[in-house]
Amino acid sequence: MNDSLLLHNVKLVTPTRTFGNGWLHIVGGKIAALGAGTAPNSPIKLDGGDRTALPGFIDLHVHGAVGRECMDGTQDALRAMSSFYAQHGVTSFLPTTWTAPRDQIHAALQTIASLQNAPLDGATILGAHLEGPYLNPDRCGAQDRSQIRRAPTEEALAFLDAGVIRLVALAPEFPENQWLISECLQRGITVSAAHTAATYADMQRAISFGLTQTTHTFNAMTALNHREPGTVGAAMDFTELDCELIADNVHVHPAVMRILFMVKGLERIILISDAVRGAGLPAGSSYEQDGRLVAISATSATLGDGTLAGSILTMDRALQNFAQAVRRPFEELWKITSGNAARAIHVADRKGSIEIGKDADIVLLDPNGRVHATIVGGRVVYQKESE
Repeated sequence: MNDSLLLHNVKLVTPTRTFGNGWLHIVGGKIAALGAGTAPNSPIKLDGGDRTALPGFIDLHVHGAVGRECMDGTQDALRAMSSFYAQHGVTSFLPTTWTAPRDQIHAALQTIASLQNAPLDGATILGAHLEGPYLNPDRCGAQDRSQIRRAPTEEALAFLDAGVIRLVALAPEFPENQWLISECLQRGITVSAAHTAATYADMQRAISFGLTQTTHTFNAMTALNHREPGTVGAAMDFTELDCELIADNVHVHPAVMRILFMVKGLERIILISDAVRGAGLPAGSSYEQDGRLVAISATSATLGDGTLAGSILTMDRALQNFAQAVRRPFEELWKITSGNAARAIHVADRKGSIEIGKDADIVLLDPNGRVHATIVGGRVVYQKESE
């Protein structure tokens, strides 16, 4: 088996420079060399067709796709999700749980652990994202309000002891949840403020415990007010906070995306999909979640009362939408789709940028930001058929 691949004839975007006529030599799943001009010899070559090579997208917050979700608790569901995401440029992701009974969450975590870092036919599973159940019921969104609870020590520690969680989303305003922020900090697990009514002061206190992120910023959190900045004001003001963003033009208006970009810049925004099982399904589809019907339209997933129930967004579309909103070329935004996510969950030593020695996780994009090919660990896991 040959473990060498030469990607050439590409616009190669690295942290220090962009090569107009670039090449990338992959050996053993790692980036062994890169440069511009004449490429080295290799028995296996992939002609990039003058497309743009970016670091593969990293989706930290994604629940499902193509009729499957991680809460199904099956490897088949995770494999189907992995394959679908790779078609949209994602090279690694965190399957994200819902608020649910303890045994259901535990089963989902165990299944995620069984495939963590395993070679799949699509994107790599880096670990799990625990969204809930330690949220604020008054900001529950589509989460199951009846299952939301404060963080009991024994239950929460059992989840962490599964050894697969990389990101925990919780409501930081409750004293019963604050111990968990400190516990996660000690374990190297990132904590994000989610489905929360936190005030500015609550957020400041949570940051002192170790909170470093806000979950789907602007959604299911206290809005900015000129007398009480709220969760959104804290997200914008505290430079140490990373801000997740669902850039589907439904959850957040493009003008608000632009404002966030002006405030946080390239370094502190993380594009996420927050996709649910309706992603990849045709408009008009529906399914049941926690006894409630979720309807899929061309742009969104909603409950019967119109509440948004996650998204049907893909990461390539998120990049296209965000680039249009902030009026910047997508090749300038690679930190927002890859680098910042890798840093946030402590895998930037091997993922999130195109550098020698890092994992060969690459997405090839055409001039409109559409995915032509996705490479995971040096393997071409998706390539668009010739038109």
